[in-house]
Parts: sequence; structure tokens; C-alpha cells
Amino acid sequence: MAAAVSNPFQILCLCHPPPDLMTSAFGPFVVQPCSSLEELANQLHVLQRDAVLIDLRRVGGVDRLVQWAGLPRAVLESAVVVVGPEPTPAMCLRLMQAGARDVLSNREATPEALGRVLRLAIERKRIDDTARRAYSIDLTTGLPNHNQLLEHMNHLLALREREPASMALIVLHLDGFRAVEASLGAEAANVLRRKAAVRLRASLRASDVVASLGPDMFAVLLAWIDADEDAEHVARKLLQSVNQPFSVAGQDVPVGARVGVSQYPAQGKDAQTLLRHAVGQASGGGMGRLLGQAAAANDEK
Repeated sequence: MAAAVSNPFQILCLCHPPPDLMTSAFGPFVVQPCSSLEELANQLHVLQRDAVLIDLRRVGGVDRLVQWAGLPRAVLESAVVVVGPEPTPAMCLRLMQAGARDVLSNREATPEALGRVLRLAIERKRIDDTARRAYSIDLTTGLPNHNQLLEHMNHLLALREREPASMALIVLHLDGFRAVEASLGAEAANVLRRKAAVRLRASLRASDVVASLGPDMFAVLLAWIDADEDAEHVARKLLQSVNQPFSVAGQDVPVGARVGVSQYPAQGKDAQTLLRHAVGQASGGGMGRLLGQAAAANDEK
């Protein structure tokens, strides 16, 4: 475990009474009490915390906590520790599957034990986050890779089960990278990939996610759309953007593109199904040809 730090760990606490952790050897901690899950969710929107401590007695039990719409965000951003009645193996497993870092019984939840458990949970999350970033980033472009995209989609889909809304995934299969690598070298092909990533990112909202799926394939996750046709509108816009030549090593390099679109829930309700559908279209399906022809027609006008 890392040595004690000067900056206090920020803890959101839904317990009564909140634990006194001021003198914990595992801190320092600053504990902010909350009176409800709604208040806890609001506080997480305001500022990210190092850990969240929740007493099951205050939220109405395991079912209520697991069904809480704010839980996916809480476990993504903070180390969640749960305190409750004498935990059974089934209860612990269910809470851990929902993202909790540790589970304590009420009789174990002394200030000394809570300080130790919270600090260890925070450190484990930091280690996991560091490993995940190393595992989840495409080193050439700095974009999330396939694994990180699926993880992000899974979190969004968990939210959609509680707060229904449409979302869409766009996959773009770009042609031209292998020709650039053959004629100008591998670094020139990497420059082209980075420029394509920047151009895609510039065409989207801040809430949308651009990810790398391989040497010549990108994905765009539209976290929410108002209407089904919005996804195709964005796909056409992206095609038009990447169809403009790129300047690489002093040369104008043309790039072709095929695109696939999948929408939740029409084309799938899980991340893998949505991704397979969009990749299939971008690799030669009807939608890829249709949007490609439409973009070409627009260029001719």
C-alpha cells in the first residue's frame, strides 16, 4: 500500500451516524454525509470522490442498492464499500458483481476497520484504473481501444435499463492506410491514423466517444440520439469529413471509407451484438455501400 498522503481522501457516506475517521492511521479522510441515494448521486455529479461508503440499512437493502440508477457511475468513479447485516456469500458476490470493492458487516464496521478497508479499496481501484488505462488505450492515436469501448458501452447500457433512451454505434472502415505504409513507411501510416482520429473527434459532440478498433477501423459511440435518423446523419457527416484528402509527408493522401450503423435497442441490447452488427455493415454490408454512395453523390453536387 502507498504511504500516507497529505491530501485527504474524500469520502461520501450514506450511514448513520457517519464514522469518525479523523484520527485513522490510514487517512487522512474527509467524510461528507448524505441522507439519501439521490443526494449521493447529486454530490457525485458535483465532484468525483475517492470512495463511497453505503449502509444497506439506509437504502432499503441489497435489491434497492443494485437497482439504483447512480450505481454504475459510482463504481466507475469511486471505490464503493458497503456495510450491512451479517453478509452471506450470495450477498457479497452480488454486490461485488455490481462493482462494490468490499463488504463489511455492521459489527465489523468500527472506525479503525473502516479506515483500513476504505484505504485499501481506494488503492486497489487506483491500481486497477492504471492497469485498465494501459490495457485500454490505442498507443498510436491515444484513443480508447476495443476493450475500453466495450466497457464504456456496458456502463451506458446498464444505465439504459433504468433510464430508457436510444443510443447508436457507428463503425468506419477506412481504406488507404496500407497503401501509405507501403509507399511512405509505417510512421507515415501512423500519422495518417492520428489525423483521421482528430478529424473524427472534431466532427462530434463532447459526449460522444471515438475509439480505435484496429489499424484501419474506428468506432463512434453516440451516447444518446433523439431520433433514429440522427445516427445516419452523423455517419454521413463523418464520411464527408474523412473523404477529404489528408496531408502526410508533404503529400495529399486520399482515404476511402465504408460505414456501419447499429442502434440500441433496434439492432441489439448488448455491446457485443451492437458492435458485430456495425462492423459487419462497415466490412461490406448494405448500409456501408448505401452511405458511401450517398456521400459520393453529395460530393458530385
